[in-house]
Amino acid sequence: MEIKKGLLAIITVAVVSCLLHNCKGTEDLNSADVVIYGGTSAGISAAIQAARLEKSVLIIEPTRRLGGLTTGGLGQTDIGNKQAIGGISREFYRNINLYYNDSTNWVWQLKSEYKDGGQTRSGKNEDTMWSFEPSAALNVYHDMLSNLNIRIVYNKRLNRTTGVSKTSNTIKSISMESGDTYFGKVFIDATYEGDLMAAAGISYTVGRESNSQYGESLNGVQLNDFGTTLQETVSNNSTYHNFIESVDPYIVKGDSSSGLLPFIAEGDSGTEGQGDKGVQAYCFRMTLTNHPENKILFKKPENYNELDYELLFRNYEAAKGPIEEMYSYGDSLVPWINAAMPNRKTDTNNQKGFSTDFIGQNWEYPEASYEEREKIIERHRGYQQGLMWTLAYHPRIPEKVRNKVSQWGTCKDEYEREDGWQQQLYVREARRMISGYVMSQKNCEGIVTVDDPIGMAAYGMDSHHIKRYVNSKGYVSNEGNVEAYVKAPFPISYRSIVPKKEECSNLIVPICLSATHIAFGSIRMEPVFMVLGQSSGAIASLVIEENKAVQDLEYSKIREVLIAGDQVLE
Repeated sequence: MEIKKGLLAIITVAVVSCLLHNCKGTEDLNSADVVIYGGTSAGISAAIQAARLEKSVLIIEPTRRLGGLTTGGLGQTDIGNKQAIGGISREFYRNINLYYNDSTNWVWQLKSEYKDGGQTRSGKNEDTMWSFEPSAALNVYHDMLSNLNIRIVYNKRLNRTTGVSKTSNTIKSISMESGDTYFGKVFIDATYEGDLMAAAGISYTVGRESNSQYGESLNGVQLNDFGTTLQETVSNNSTYHNFIESVDPYIVKGDSSSGLLPFIAEGDSGTEGQGDKGVQAYCFRMTLTNHPENKILFKKPENYNELDYELLFRNYEAAKGPIEEMYSYGDSLVPWINAAMPNRKTDTNNQKGFSTDFIGQNWEYPEASYEEREKIIERHRGYQQGLMWTLAYHPRIPEKVRNKVSQWGTCKDEYEREDGWQQQLYVREARRMISGYVMSQKNCEGIVTVDDPIGMAAYGMDSHHIKRYVNSKGYVSNEGNVEAYVKAPFPISYRSIVPKKEECSNLIVPICLSATHIAFGSIRMEPVFMVLGQSSGAIASLVIEENKAVQDLEYSKIREVLIAGDQVLE
């Protein structure tokens, strides 16, 4: 009798469990039509599009927060041309506008007190808003994902060694470090690093191509040996965000035997236009506030090393004479772009020669292990925390700078960390796929136009500095900055987000797409990643419906679905 009771209890539990899970097996529980690795802005828009096309979707997010940079501090949207943004991407910015039309979401200031500016300013008749708090973006994303056939799992990192199971050129499943395995018909790598792409054996590159490789003029090494006149210096593209000319690079001024100051590269700087493995600098896009009730004061890190900021001190000390007028653009010589966000918050970004960009300290990040990446992230955070404390309180910083910076601090109400700092590092570029079509400077400039557009980009060709070195005059310089104008929005090729067919037939890559370093510098903006994510979701759905490889769809059918989803293609 006891055995029968026990058996009945087991059967009852099994039936209840079956009802709760629709009688699906383990594989079914961990499967979906479309499996997206990376809950970034691209991953979210891909999921929404695929779900609206009646496909089941699984988002696997390696961290505990959705949205990537859009919810991680990048609140002043880099656009280029708003008219190039359509579909789910524009829907997101409309929803941001609706969010701030609700008076209950104005906690730390009145809506009437807030003034946005620059390219993010909303026109009188616009129904969109392009500047926002990270928490607002997170709320909007969660609302947009609700009531759709989308499952999200958090804190699951891909096993980058053995975690991709392929049969011939088709991915069957992906496994996490935890041992969990997920099955899908089509996979989308929506990470900033391209980890799934790399683990699946797809061709890719890291760093800068030489100018000669794709017939470009803005790729490769961008040397900055100062011009003989002030005008030559100003007109040289690579002098932006650089040092005053006479900053000494050595620990003991004038004594090369004393060694270089921290973060200056040893050895030859390379030749103009030469390719290398350099990656444009990362930073944290800080969310700051000057509201006393919501502010966390900048603190001196425990491992603070004053020598790390000696170049900053010397740069201020060198800012004398006529060149000071050129250098003092912006906010009272403070090396930041402190863009206003709602509720007395900011999106604070790099500016000038020594700032939040941790130049040259991220080259290993794209290929690094998870543990090594965490160390790199912590070094970036520690450097930036030390920088902010230095600017706010160090006696060698000009008083007017200290007075300005010390008004600010991190926010109590934005991120999970108690110190108000986010986990999301601004990974401006990492791996880039090499597919059947590589987007290049010629596309950005309209010299070459693709005939299979799946979205448009419009921002200038933009690279932050890549290396800090000693120039030919014996002074310190930053190298790698490019700020090149793009005269009109340009289309992005369908072929640039799908790998070579022989490498994989069911993977789509909307972020680490096939583009040169300089072309990626124009494409790599969050609203464009959302556009490419939506297109990836549409392509994935068509692939499933037609039982084809991602490379074999008729473009006319892709175009039809994208137009129906309000994408802008020309």
